[in-house]
Amino acid sequence: MSDAIKHECGITFIRLRKPISYYHEKYDTALYGLNKLYLLMEKQHNRGQDGAGIASVKMDVQEGYPYMSRVRSIQKQSIADIFNQVQEELAELQLQYPQILKFPELLKGHLKSLGETMLGHLRYGTQGRNNIDYCHPFIKSNIDKNKNLCLAGNFNLINTKELQSYISKEVLDDKKLDSDLAAMMEIIHHFMCESIEEHGKPHWKQALTKANELFDGGYAVSGLCGNGESFCFRDAHGIRPMFYYISDEIIVAASERPAIMTAFNLQLEDIKELPAGHALIVDKEGDYKLEQILPEAERKSCSFERIYFSRGSDADIYAERKKLGRLLSEKVLDMIDHDLKNTIFSWIPNTAETAFFGLIKGAEHYLNNIKVQRIKEWDEVTDDKLEEMIHRRVRIEKIAIKDVKMRTFITQDSARKEMVQHVYDITYGKVRRGIDTLVVIDDSIVRGTTLKESIIRMLDRLGPKRIIIVSSAPQIRFPDCYGIDMSKMGEFIAFQAAVNLLKENGQENVLLDVYADCLQAEKSNKLDQENFVKRVYADYSADSISKKIAEMLKEEDINAKVNVIYQTIEGLHEACPNHTGDWYFTGDYPTKGGNAVVNKAFMNYMQNKNERGY
Repeated sequence: MSDAIKHECGITFIRLRKPISYYHEKYDTALYGLNKLYLLMEKQHNRGQDGAGIASVKMDVQEGYPYMSRVRSIQKQSIADIFNQVQEELAELQLQYPQILKFPELLKGHLKSLGETMLGHLRYGTQGRNNIDYCHPFIKSNIDKNKNLCLAGNFNLINTKELQSYISKEVLDDKKLDSDLAAMMEIIHHFMCESIEEHGKPHWKQALTKANELFDGGYAVSGLCGNGESFCFRDAHGIRPMFYYISDEIIVAASERPAIMTAFNLQLEDIKELPAGHALIVDKEGDYKLEQILPEAERKSCSFERIYFSRGSDADIYAERKKLGRLLSEKVLDMIDHDLKNTIFSWIPNTAETAFFGLIKGAEHYLNNIKVQRIKEWDEVTDDKLEEMIHRRVRIEKIAIKDVKMRTFITQDSARKEMVQHVYDITYGKVRRGIDTLVVIDDSIVRGTTLKESIIRMLDRLGPKRIIIVSSAPQIRFPDCYGIDMSKMGEFIAFQAAVNLLKENGQENVLLDVYADCLQAEKSNKLDQENFVKRVYADYSADSISKKIAEMLKEEDINAKVNVIYQTIEGLHEACPNHTGDWYFTGDYPTKGGNAVVNKAFMNYMQNKNERGY
């Protein structure tokens, strides 16, 4: 993505269903579970960049011995740092007990992170809290094993402040409680303890049902209890993803299906998706139940997962991304007047490559139809004419290659603008100056900053007659509040374009009217009842906003003509029919809290506050 968006978090849950000695005997290592945890986390590394953490719970530990452990890191290579710490501890144990690897139960007793139940988390801080205290998993400690709770998740809660009203003043004094995970943990822990009072032990369906009824947001969460029980659960709309696999040896859950397939050498049909509003609950013996903890709600799983966040090796996501590209081919062909002879197709960045394949398939389909039509019109077919026609191809080049060594360390605007355009290396000698059009596909265009300051300027040095930037996603018009760090209205180039159109056409009153409605709704405590910001876009078509965006991206010293093409909402739904969460593009939020966030974000914009909407 040319404009970097903060990634979603990734989670991994493992429950070994056999004793540690079983894996030592069968797989020749007592570290089987830890090895799988490491692999699952690395295979989801694209989801988390500023921190990681693991936790484990040991079963059947003697009283007085540690049974729950946690390791967290915010180092640049946080996963490697965590497992290096585990390896260093293991190396020290081997010095003390040279034969310890041959005795799995002894190793389990001494190696802190070796347990039957494990939790891994990859973090991307969506609220600017990137220190280690905010790194998952969180632990709520208690002298009673049944009341020890460890939690990690991929989510944002919109109503964290409201949840604090359920929490005791002593707990509120903890400065970390302003994080959504801390608030979620306190709520779950409260109902967990309540169920213990009633049943003598945690009653997870009851506790999770009561807790989830209070949460407003999109989430996939895993938790470990000190008594060896564990769970995974998901929000009612299925906004955040979670998949699982169960065998007689292991129960595993993760944010991404391909990670599980790779780690355990499984087929697509082996993996199941955790249903929205359900919890996978595992008891101390390793038996499990799938329980519904929330009423059925409209499925609104995040379409951005499909476009960008999830690993593209998933079979369904790969097909969806290709279709997103293919559905854009007709609009591209119309814009270039079907002149494939003088057009070069490429992509930026690497994550857009699959959509690029789809775009090319569409262009090739058109070209092949033209070949057949032309051949049918010939009065005479010669070998030379036929060979020339058959060998016509859509022109494809890898125009830009990101220089991974390059770092933009200069902060002054004038100097930085000069530097950022060199983050990519470009391929010279392929573009005919003043003749060729460059079509470059991207995953999405959010802020447009990198396009304006770097990519368009870089491509213009090649001398194309025209540059067409194609987005496989529709225009991002509204903030997200369910796990992706997009919460400031003024940063979206589509919003900036709509505001410019309103001002140019003497319609600034629309902004003032929307602002007045937001203020009134806030005053009457009804900010979550309606998305007033939709009216900012109401008078302008998607094409007119795209045209304005192209004008905004082209600076005076750019010689090439610049155009922008976005995916349509209809195209998005056709490509991703089972993932209809599209609030970034349409403003149709799956929970009322989303309306409150977008209205608050607009109020911040009007008040010149550089703050999040939640």
